[in-house]
Amino acid sequence: MSQPAKVQDLVIIGGGIMGLMTAYFASELTEHIVILEKRTIGNQEASSFSFTRSMHTDYLDSLYARLAYEALGLWHELRERTGRPLLVDCACLNIAKGTVTPKLDETYTAKCYDVVEGLGLRPERLSKEAFQKRYPQFDVDFGYLNSAGGYFNLRVIADTLVESLHERGVQIIENVDTDEIAEENNQVRISTNKGMFVANKVIITPGGKWANEVLDLVKGNTLQLPIKLTKPESRYYYPEPDQREQFLPKNFPVFAYPDVGIYGHPIADEQKGAVKVAFYEPSDFEPDADGKVRGVADFVEECMPSLKSMRSETVTDADQCYYDVVDDGDFVLGGLPQYQHIFIGTGWHGAGYKFSPLVGKILTQLALQSGTVYDIKRFSPGRFTK
Repeated sequence: MSQPAKVQDLVIIGGGIMGLMTAYFASELTEHIVILEKRTIGNQEASSFSFTRSMHTDYLDSLYARLAYEALGLWHELRERTGRPLLVDCACLNIAKGTVTPKLDETYTAKCYDVVEGLGLRPERLSKEAFQKRYPQFDVDFGYLNSAGGYFNLRVIADTLVESLHERGVQIIENVDTDEIAEENNQVRISTNKGMFVANKVIITPGGKWANEVLDLVKGNTLQLPIKLTKPESRYYYPEPDQREQFLPKNFPVFAYPDVGIYGHPIADEQKGAVKVAFYEPSDFEPDADGKVRGVADFVEECMPSLKSMRSETVTDADQCYYDVVDDGDFVLGGLPQYQHIFIGTGWHGAGYKFSPLVGKILTQLALQSGTVYDIKRFSPGRFTK
C-alpha cells in the first residue's frame, strides 16, 4: 500500500521570479513549502528570462507608483541582507522630443513627473541644454531623471533566491507536468507526473502565457483571464572601445520613452559591451505621436543618433519574454474565486519583475496570514467572473 502524500503548508505552482519570491517570504513563516516548476528554474521560456530588467518607479497611476516604491524598499532590504549585487543604482531617465510627441506637456514624461512629485519626490528635470552637457548620447528636448531607478541582475537574483530557499528547506521540483488541481476537504490535491502533492494552501504564479492553461487544471474552475501576449523588439548596440565609457552605468542611466514604447539599458556586461534598446506596443498610454517611431531603428534615428554608426544585432541570447497584457490594464492578484485555499498572481504587463518582492509578500500574507495589509481589491481575479 502506497504511503499517503505528506501535507505541505504551501505548494507554489510556477518557479519564475514571482514563485521564488513568494517562497522566500513564505519560508520566513513555515518550513513546509514545495515549488513545482514546469521546466527548470531560469529557463528561456520563463516570462522573466533575460540578463537585466529595468527598475523604475515612474507611473501615471499613483497606485502603481506607490507600490513600485514599496517594492524598491524590499529590493534594498534583500540586497543588504544577502550582500549580492542584485540591483544596480544607475537612475532612470524618461525622455521626450517635440518632433516625435509634439505636445510635450501632455507626454508620459511630463505627466509622470506630476504623479511622482505628488508622492513627495522630486526627480531632476533636464532641459535640452542640460542633455547636451550631461547626456550628449541623446538628441531630445527634455526629460526627468529619477535617482530611484536602475536595473536588476537577473542571474544573480535567481541564484541568490535558489540558494536561500535551499538553505531554508524549500523543496524545488523541476520538470513537473500538472494534471489536476482539486480543492476538497479543506486541502488542495495536485496530481502530477512526479506524484501527488497535498497542501493546505496553493499559490499559482504562472507567466501570462500559461495562466489560462493552469486555470484549466483547477477542478470546477470556470475563470479565464483576458490576457493577450506581445513581445518586444530588442537590439544590442556595440560602442567602439573609446566610446564605451560614456555608456557604462556610472555615466549612463536606464532610459525610457513610454509614449512610443521605447526603453534601454546601459552596458551591463563590460565583456559583452552592448547597450540594449527595446520597443514594445504601449498599452497604458495614448501617444500623441506622428508615427515617426515604430521600432528601435526609428528611435535611434530620431533620439539617439550616437548609436547609428555602431554595429548592432537583434537580441537572441536573452529577452525571450512576453508582455502578458490584461484587457483592463491591471494585475491579477488575489484569491481564486469560489476557492478558499487557492490564490493566483499573473498578468504583469511586462513590468512585473520590479514588483516581485511585494507580490511575494502579498501572496504570502493571503495564503498564510489570512489576508494582506495591502489594498488589492483592484487586482481581484473575481473581476473577470461572469
